[in-house]
Amino acid sequence: MMHEPGDTAVFPKFTDEQLEWLRPYGKERRIEEGEYLFTEKESVDSFYVVLEGKVRISLKGEGETIAVHPPGEFTGGLAILTGKSSRHRAQAAAPSRILEIPSASFQKLSSERPQVGDVFLSTLARRMRESQAWLRQQEKMASLGKLSAGLAHELNNPAAAARRAADALQEETLKTQRMALTHDARFTPAQKENLAALGREVAEGSGGPVYLDTLERSDREDELADWLEDHGLEDGWKLAPTLVSANLDAERLDELAAGPDSLYGEGLVGALEWLGATLNLAALVDEVGQSTGRISELVRAMKEYSHMDKTSMSEVDVREGLESTLTILAHKLRNGIEVEREYAEGLPRLCAHGGELNQVWTNIVDNAVDAMDGHGKLKVKTSGDGEYVLVEIADDGPGISREFKNRVFEPFFTTKGVGEGTGLGLDIVRRIVAGHGGEIRVDSQPGETSFKVRLPVGGPPGAPGVEANGETDKVGG
Repeated sequence: MMHEPGDTAVFPKFTDEQLEWLRPYGKERRIEEGEYLFTEKESVDSFYVVLEGKVRISLKGEGETIAVHPPGEFTGGLAILTGKSSRHRAQAAAPSRILEIPSASFQKLSSERPQVGDVFLSTLARRMRESQAWLRQQEKMASLGKLSAGLAHELNNPAAAARRAADALQEETLKTQRMALTHDARFTPAQKENLAALGREVAEGSGGPVYLDTLERSDREDELADWLEDHGLEDGWKLAPTLVSANLDAERLDELAAGPDSLYGEGLVGALEWLGATLNLAALVDEVGQSTGRISELVRAMKEYSHMDKTSMSEVDVREGLESTLTILAHKLRNGIEVEREYAEGLPRLCAHGGELNQVWTNIVDNAVDAMDGHGKLKVKTSGDGEYVLVEIADDGPGISREFKNRVFEPFFTTKGVGEGTGLGLDIVRRIVAGHGGEIRVDSQPGETSFKVRLPVGGPPGAPGVEANGETDKVGG
């Protein structure tokens, strides 16, 4: 796991005084940003102490950052201790000054400055333990990758069939509702035509998705419930949430009850009941479609994780992905979770894998709901940060203890009971965010836990392009 600069409990730093002691034993080098100190293909026979700038350590072949060493820290020593070539590569993340201490000079340093030598050796011993733990985790992840590949293959066909069936079901459901309307003797032909047009408008979402915070939604529902009951529909409060979700208000419904082809009395009640049933059917079918779509996205993600295939990135609306996630998890949210939305207007679309980002939001929201034990406030916020988009998902649960906070992104680490969690959710989140060139961090205290995800608009460095309108456009010039 990548450490934060200054995390001295993991990587002790040399003091300014100790750095001065080290200078006679090495040779200072200057390296430019992007230049390598060493790679996994080279023999490493020196310690490299960072005097200025910072050095990024990544895994060979994968490019995944595992540490960033600021001034006062060092790298390269593990290969000397083991007598083997490095498993990692070290690259300047900024213009840097490096003190290179050859292994022969280190032996002299250890005898003449034992207190400084102890810092090297104690840090190397800790890194050796961490390296062994990392190798064990990699073996587990490799086995999991093979299992994922097989499972993805088996799930792909039924998931795709279910998605096609859901799409066909939506069309047939709306067609059936319209046919039922044509045979309803309570309405004139003109009324049927107006009602059918309204049904198509709201069922097909021609007005676009509706994003309302809890208070605004409640106010609209109360207003519509009063209108419905005033116009003869008993238990109007049951239908009001459905109409609000379809972006209907009292003013729009007044059009049904006014004009030369107006509906009134039993005819208006019947029309509203037909409209509510149509919207409920469309919403249920849409939820089935989204759920089966998520299965397909998970299958694709498993294929990518196990390198079965690769897909290009596309333009992704973060707000739509978050709303889709909240819809999928609605069964967990509706009985005690208040959702507060704060979406910035005019955010750019991201060059990203939309399905993978939806996995990120799903894992974080699901963990938040579990942390709140099904009751509390969930806050979802988006904002712009120059060439980045920031997503914050926060809950008012009990918080993450200091003991566990630094381990939440570790593979197989979980605080849930046996059979309740695999410990892989947040590791997958971390990998997806890193794969998109982004960053994720968690802040937690009793009563508030916040996951902040920062993603570049143009996608990760070296992203080949983005699918837009069926074509591939270059991103980032």
